[in-house]
Amino acid sequence: MTGKTIEIQDTHLIIMDTTLRDGEQTSGVSFSDGEKLNVAKVLLENVKVDRIEIASARVSEGEFKGTKQVMQWAAQKGYLEKIEILGFIDDKISLQWIADAGGKVLNLLCKGSYRHVSEQLRKTPEQHISDIKKVITNASEMGIRVNIYLEDWSNGMRNSKDYVHYMISNLKNEKIDRIMLPDTLGILDPDETYIFCREMIETYPDVKFDFHAHNDYDLAVANVFHAIKAGIRCVHTTVNGLGERAGNAPLSSVIATIKDLLKMQTNVNESQLNKISKLVESFSGIRIPANKPLIGESVFTQCSGIHADGDNKNNLYFNDLLPERFGRTRQYALGKTSGKANIKKNLGDLGIVLDTESLKKVTERVIELGDKKETVTSEDLPYIVSDVLNNDIVEPKIKIINYSVTHTMGLRSVANVSLEVNGERYEEFCDGDGQYDAFVKSLRKIYKRLGKTFPRLADYVITIPPGGKTDALVETVITWQNGLKTKGLDPDQNAAAIKATIRMLNIIENEFNLTKVKQESDLY
Repeated sequence: MTGKTIEIQDTHLIIMDTTLRDGEQTSGVSFSDGEKLNVAKVLLENVKVDRIEIASARVSEGEFKGTKQVMQWAAQKGYLEKIEILGFIDDKISLQWIADAGGKVLNLLCKGSYRHVSEQLRKTPEQHISDIKKVITNASEMGIRVNIYLEDWSNGMRNSKDYVHYMISNLKNEKIDRIMLPDTLGILDPDETYIFCREMIETYPDVKFDFHAHNDYDLAVANVFHAIKAGIRCVHTTVNGLGERAGNAPLSSVIATIKDLLKMQTNVNESQLNKISKLVESFSGIRIPANKPLIGESVFTQCSGIHADGDNKNNLYFNDLLPERFGRTRQYALGKTSGKANIKKNLGDLGIVLDTESLKKVTERVIELGDKKETVTSEDLPYIVSDVLNNDIVEPKIKIINYSVTHTMGLRSVANVSLEVNGERYEEFCDGDGQYDAFVKSLRKIYKRLGKTFPRLADYVITIPPGGKTDALVETVITWQNGLKTKGLDPDQNAAAIKATIRMLNIIENEFNLTKVKQESDLY
């Protein structure tokens, strides 16, 4: 390492998100043209990241069409300089691809380790530099800006440091904006990341460096943290940590770390992080783990009763990661570790007030269900209360009298449904794309006749006990766009979904209006 230590005062960080390029290298992930455009829009306009990398040049005709569509939108919005495309050392081929798509920024993939240049390219470092400079000259003539990726830079710093310095020394005065330092194979630990990045900053104080982490050892966010501490002022992320192998540094975790632990600033609107995470989850088909920090379904859910009790006593179990920051709300799970505080808080949210003895009985029933590995949601509570206290807390105003759903190969599924609503009987017949779809369309017909609103389905999850036995009970959990989540349990998948649907309709019909239950004089 050369040069004296430099104190870096800049506390503002640049975020470059590469979900649409590196994230798309996740096995099985391929974004359509429309999906790529919508993700780009939300990242730049809502989340407000500084830069996005959206494609690799020359990959496919589909990649070209998607890139061109994004660029046409970006040109109208003035975002062309914020959108980057990976390209290769191939004279003008990648450059022409980028130019034809409407791009203005090339991220040029170069070799950052001696093994890569000598064994993969079979060239000398001098030949490699010469080839790179030709592309940079061509790009300048075509009006395209250039950043440099030093692929396998982390291995280069471990095993061929002289080569890395040779590359940077010969490129730092060229017409390039940034040199990007990727831990391509995810090999670094936080200490190495700090040492290697600090060496770059101190040796080349006039060069703008990016750090690009991979998560093979589950250290991507920690490595980003230490790269920033070393003086790096631009880091790369992907939404939900998508990326090749174990993925990249997740955007949401990086943003929270920067703000809360490093006390630094970005342009990112953190209230939109959950929105972009759900959008990418939907488009990619890669489910977000329930315990994924900040964006997982369970991360703002307290399960332990003692935690709920502490939260009721001056928020004793809160940290800086308040869910409201990220457009979410805190919840209190119902299961075998639930205490009275958890149950009481959920009941209070539903407008239900119970005396001490009744609360104890309901708590015991929830714990019993949890021991059986049953999923208990807040929407289940009125039914549990009704069952435990023998009161019609949620009156079943909507009842299925009977139904028939059929599927014939080559024909659309059909459903015939007889429904009782507040004592009146209605019947409808409809076809659909599947048996459950036909059933729901029949219900919608009835609800349209009645002038009632029928919520749209937002998510549909089916689970069975481990082992895949065909006679096992199926649990269907449906999330509705009005925020409700209901479940049904039955050996038949469609019957389980139908039970979840009827439960949702009864909750709406009662409008969560349990005021008659809330009148303690009537209850007890």
